[in-house]
Amino acid sequence: ARALMEQMDRESVTSFCAPPTVWRMLIQADLTLLKNPPTKVVSAGEPLNAEVIDQVHRAWGQTIRDGFGQTESTVQIANTPGQPIKIGAMGKPLPGYDVVLVDPATGEEADDGELCLRLDPRPVGLMKAYYGDPDKTAEAFRDGYYHTGDMASRDERGIITYVGRGDDVFKSSDYRLSPFELESVLIEHPAVAEAAVVPSPDPLKLSVPKAFVVLAAGHQPGPELAEDILRYCREHLAPFKRIRRLEFAELPKTISGKIRRVELRHSEEVRHGGGPVPEGLGVEYSDSDFPGLKGQG
Repeated sequence: ARALMEQMDRESVTSFCAPPTVWRMLIQADLTLLKNPPTKVVSAGEPLNAEVIDQVHRAWGQTIRDGFGQTESTVQIANTPGQPIKIGAMGKPLPGYDVVLVDPATGEEADDGELCLRLDPRPVGLMKAYYGDPDKTAEAFRDGYYHTGDMASRDERGIITYVGRGDDVFKSSDYRLSPFELESVLIEHPAVAEAAVVPSPDPLKLSVPKAFVVLAAGHQPGPELAEDILRYCREHLAPFKRIRRLEFAELPKTISGKIRRVELRHSEEVRHGGGPVPEGLGVEYSDSDFPGLKGQG
């Protein structure tokens, strides 16, 4: 992060776009090392936590603008220059895209649901098909919509906020939980640099939220810190959203910096699938390990 900021100063960078992984690395460094911050800052790739946006604003005086697009399209939704920004939201639909949210249970348009694009008229920025895969194409283009597979919500002003990939959002005790919302609370803790939340199989609740945590510099993993992070989550989340399990670990990522939650979900299925626990898995802490947490919140 330090080397990046030094290079940005040398090149007099005025416009900077980066994935959330890079932004989270930057806030772990001293942002004031950048003597001439860019005047346009954008995040792309996956949603960016409000805590990161706030820290960059305090240091650079600029608000990171987020948006939403896919490999299959150009940018569909964005916080375009000049419009008021709702921190943590993707913004509003861009010209050329008729964006709707469709309730997966009913197929009806709603204020919460899968982010879809109306196909009449067909957006010019949208792909034609998945090459050589007619079945996948038919699944994506059905019922008069292009289905993105991403879940979102829309407020009374028409501003859209990302909830999560359809296969990342999960149920715990019949409540639908958004990993992004829980991760945003986790990284508010001063010891947490990055976090990923996935469902962890549970015989009673079907699944419970488990956090994989990357620590900020100067912090060491251990039961005391695990208890402190779990306590922080209890104080800042509703009871049904609480993190129940925690593991300190490096996060698997794609080459573009996106967290590969599918790998983390698989490791949880292996650990809690009912068979013998394989060797080599990291140390897992559960809220039940800490009697001092009982009765809090």
